[in-house]
Amino acid sequence: MHDFRTHTCGQLGEAQIGETVKLSGWVHRKRDHGGVLFIDLRDTYGMTQCVVDEDSPLINEIDKWRNESVITITGTVRKRAEGTANDRLATGAIEVYIEGADMQSAADVIPFQVAEDDGTGEDHRLKYRYLDLRREKMQKNIRLRNNVIRSLREKMWNKDFQEFQTPILTASSPEGARDYLVPSRLHPGKFYALPQAPQQFKQLLMMSGFDKYFQIAPCFRDEDGRADRLAEFYQLDVEMSFVTQQDVHDTIQPVIEQTFREHANFTGEERKVEWLPNLPYKEAMLKYGSDKPDLRNPLEIVDVTEVFNRDDVEFKAFKGVIAKGGVVRAIRAPKVSEQPRSFFDKLNGWAQKEGAPGLGYIVIEGGEGKGPIAKFVSAEATKQLCEIAGLEDGDAVFFVCDMEGKAANMAGKARDAICDSMDAAGIETREKGVYKFCWVVDFPMYEFDEKAQKIDFSHNPFSMPQGGLDALENQDPLTIMANQYDCVCNGFELASGAIRNHKPEIMEKAFGIAGYGMDTLEEKFGGMLNAMRFGAPPHGGLAFGIDRIVMLLADEPNLREVYAFVMNGAYEDQMMGAPTPAMEEQLKDLHLKVNMPKELVKKEEAA
Repeated sequence: MHDFRTHTCGQLGEAQIGETVKLSGWVHRKRDHGGVLFIDLRDTYGMTQCVVDEDSPLINEIDKWRNESVITITGTVRKRAEGTANDRLATGAIEVYIEGADMQSAADVIPFQVAEDDGTGEDHRLKYRYLDLRREKMQKNIRLRNNVIRSLREKMWNKDFQEFQTPILTASSPEGARDYLVPSRLHPGKFYALPQAPQQFKQLLMMSGFDKYFQIAPCFRDEDGRADRLAEFYQLDVEMSFVTQQDVHDTIQPVIEQTFREHANFTGEERKVEWLPNLPYKEAMLKYGSDKPDLRNPLEIVDVTEVFNRDDVEFKAFKGVIAKGGVVRAIRAPKVSEQPRSFFDKLNGWAQKEGAPGLGYIVIEGGEGKGPIAKFVSAEATKQLCEIAGLEDGDAVFFVCDMEGKAANMAGKARDAICDSMDAAGIETREKGVYKFCWVVDFPMYEFDEKAQKIDFSHNPFSMPQGGLDALENQDPLTIMANQYDCVCNGFELASGAIRNHKPEIMEKAFGIAGYGMDTLEEKFGGMLNAMRFGAPPHGGLAFGIDRIVMLLADEPNLREVYAFVMNGAYEDQMMGAPTPAMEEQLKDLHLKVNMPKELVKKEEAA
């Protein structure tokens, strides 16, 4: 017989009754039923109930074992007593009577419960992550992650993509976030950067003639932490040669769609997968106030600036903003007129917490407007408002007024807040049990950076502008659209990609508009620029965030719930103690000195 096990803790059933077996695992729970001691023995495959009674010479020793100790037991499989079977367990029809037992590793008193959720805070869970990972939910989530990655990899192989590994120590690249820098010992004063994405390398692979590339790529971005963003993350990175935007979509869409269908019912809830038509960026910002809208929410935003700019509308708060070039956006909330005043007051309070003066509204009853703003709007203006916003009796319409960019952002947040409030009030609004995908397309190539007071790239700097060199030379840069696209699902950006610029003259012009001179271009991107000069194929690709895919499938609100080992929201590793101060010898080797912020030095001195 094997030293540790003949079966796993999820294998035994009635077919093994009467057999002598050996199991190893963790003590999940112990239960003393008046001289009969039950142990639920757990491994990653399942759970088996083991039993020892007062007649056994082992009972006193086994009774001392703590939960989470690792043990090996030998015993006979027998059918559970009538009425005690557990249908929730694969092994619920049997139990193992313990005839031999060995302690492999005794556990100290555990800092929180593993067998159940005892409400332990995240920092404590992360400090003892190895215990947290023993929990059933975490085991399921990490297995889901493995299965999703395997599924994606197999599908890419089946489409004749080759898998590559690109460098981790590389040069800094303008991907829109801060780089993590690594000092070079051999080259004093110089630094490597951890890749925000393998962008240049995958394009260089296309220029090397490989045609189809993919990678489960680690990426690093020094951004502030939040629930759907981590410093270190993984993506399905893809690039293809001789393709159009539609070719990329047609190739990768079935991969993602099939992967979601395979795992859609992971939580036990029946969930559909729907792919909606492409959504232009401008339309997304107008109708949904976001370039990653949750399309399960049916509420839409409309522009009603012309209504509040009429002579027979006297609402000065809006008119003053319109006079400065601002806009008024409206969101229809169907059939909420019978809701109590508190429904509207809560939304007004929510808007104030978001930094807005409030969330003005009008309720339509009998074809007339009622509410705080209604008295400032004439009957004719109300009629026009109803036509534009599609209002009917019993509806309410909420307003946001600001400059266009800020109005879109606030209206997008308000759209979701109104939907949530309607759902909470029992008016089912957001569609359930569905993953709604779409491609957001036609992103602007450039944007105006108010802080720097200059034109800069709005998305990926290596994208091909729509209209090519002619557009760069003859159009207002802020009107140029790029061959860029995002895949969004249920309010999350799952992927971002583009058809790439493959011509050096276009790259030089595009970067020049964003303020990068030829010296900078040669220094930062000389490798790719030179490669273009030796014949580069038209190519494009994208990258899907694996962590967000798993987060959606697991129905988890936080990426940290789908990673084995991860830092907290402040990017501290509670378990390993990172980040840590460097030793003086290490700094000397790297030719570095630490220049601490003065306020932090004062704080430490005071402590």
